[in-house]
Amino acid sequence: MDLKSLRLFLAVAETGSFVAAAERHHTVQSNVTAHIKKLEDEVGAQLIERGVRARPSSAGFTLMAYAERMLQAHDEALALFKGGNVSGSLRVGAMETTTALRLPPLLTQFHADHPEVDLKLTTGPTAKLVAGLNEGRFDCVFIAGKLENPRLYQSKAYREELVLVSATPMKSMPSADTLRASTFLVFGQGCSYRQRVDVLLADSGVFSSRMVDFGSLDAILGCVGAGMGYALMPKVVFDAHKHRFPIYSLKLPQRLGVVDTYFVAAERTGWTPALTSFADALRASVTPKQLEGKIAVL
Repeated sequence: MDLKSLRLFLAVAETGSFVAAAERHHTVQSNVTAHIKKLEDEVGAQLIERGVRARPSSAGFTLMAYAERMLQAHDEALALFKGGNVSGSLRVGAMETTTALRLPPLLTQFHADHPEVDLKLTTGPTAKLVAGLNEGRFDCVFIAGKLENPRLYQSKAYREELVLVSATPMKSMPSADTLRASTFLVFGQGCSYRQRVDVLLADSGVFSSRMVDFGSLDAILGCVGAGMGYALMPKVVFDAHKHRFPIYSLKLPQRLGVVDTYFVAAERTGWTPALTSFADALRASVTPKQLEGKIAVL
């Protein structure tokens, strides 16, 4: 159904006159008549009873309720994209470590500035976040590393310094024999830090080691502190939790220990006002020192 036809139909129903409806919408009576006839042909029923005063028929009264909802939805959609208060929904995906320590200040400020946005945050490993973005389940994601996809908008958000974490102090990298006999505590498949463990082991000449999957950061930290094995995580995460667990860290060489977190979304031409505002808020919140990994967002 044509939205203009619906507006003219409601005008006739409300004013009781084709002439008054035409004047309200700055057109001529014949145009109003043509639109009403078009609607009646579409629904297969008379919508306006012609007489001294035009009034909706039984079918017309039924259509009025639908017409009002359709036009309201149309007007709300236009308002959403043409400015005013930013509203709608924003679906954000992020790694658990990023969610825990990097995003709280950003999300808090964004919610305060745009309370009408329905904000939905989902955590997961990088691989699942990328899949969700490609499938349209996320508007934007925070992932480890840059993707080889020129059609995506990608901007470096944070630089992470990874550390090796254990239950005992370390002055240097454990020997290859120690690493080979050890267990690494990691998040599930698709986690970029899990892949970095493989790189760390290979750099030490170790090509196989036991890995145990965990579903939460606290579980990994607790089991590392209990002596179950090693873990690899951002230094900001270690620093935030070292007072809670008996854990120690070792700085890794830069070639192994630096990981950039990227903010990734579809091409900007398809962004909603909510996503645009969120990207602007992220850009305003990140300092050059954070991009260099020198300080944490806490």
